Amino acid sequence: MQIELVTTRDGSHSLYRPDLDEHYHSAFGAIQESMHIFIKSGFERIPIKQLQIFEVGFGTGLNALLTFLKASELQKKVKYFSIEKYPLAPELTNQLNYPSILQAKSAEIFDGLHRSAWDTDIDFGQFVLHKINSDILISQIPSGNDLVYFDAFSPDKDPLLWSTEIFQKIHNSMNTGGVLVTYSAKGEVRRRLLSCGFHVEKLAGPPGKIHILRAIK
Repeated sequence: MQIELVTTRDGSHSLYRPDLDEHYHSAFGAIQESMHIFIKSGFERIPIKQLQIFEVGFGTGLNALLTFLKASELQKKVKYFSIEKYPLAPELTNQLNYPSILQAKSAEIFDGLHRSAWDTDIDFGQFVLHKINSDILISQIPSGNDLVYFDAFSPDKDPLLWSTEIFQKIHNSMNTGGVLVTYSAKGEVRRRLLSCGFHVEKLAGPPGKIHILRAIK
C-alpha cells in the first residue's frame, strides 16, 4: 500500500493514500484540524477528571498525542482505546513532525505511542493506551466510553464504517452523557446518528470546513 508524506498549510505533516485519493487530515492543517474537532469540541467538553476514550482510526497517532498533552495539562486520567486495521510502518511515523511543532517533550511520548505493543494496556502514567489491531466491522468495542473520536476515512471512501450498524455499536458502548465528535457533517451521517438515539449538534468547523458534528448519548 503506497502512502505519501505531505505538508499541510499549518506546517504539520499528514499522509496521502493515492489508492483512495484521500488524505489523513485536512490540507488546511493537520494539527489545527485535530485540535479543533477532537480536543476543543470533544475532550475539553468532558467535565470528569477520569475518562475513557475510544478512537476509530489510530492513523498517525496525532489525536492520541494531542490528548496525552491536554490530559497532562488538565491533570486528567485517560484510558485511551484506539482501533486500527492498517498500522503505519515506523519508516513513516518517524518522519512526522508533530513533536517538533508541539513541544520538545512530546517527541519521546509520540515515539512511545507508536512503538507500544498492540492489543494490551500500555501505562504512560495518567494516560493508559490500548491499541487494537483489528477491523471495527468485526471487532468488539470496549464498553464504558465517555468520548469517541470518529476519525475514519470519509463516508465516500469507506462507507461501511459510517453505517447505522457501526454507530449503534458505538452508541451501545458509551456511557450516558458520552460524546462522539467527527469531522463529517454530511446529512446522511447526522441522520444515522439520530436514528441510533444520539442528540446531534452541528458545530462550526476548523479552517477549510464549514461544519463538524458532535453527538451526545
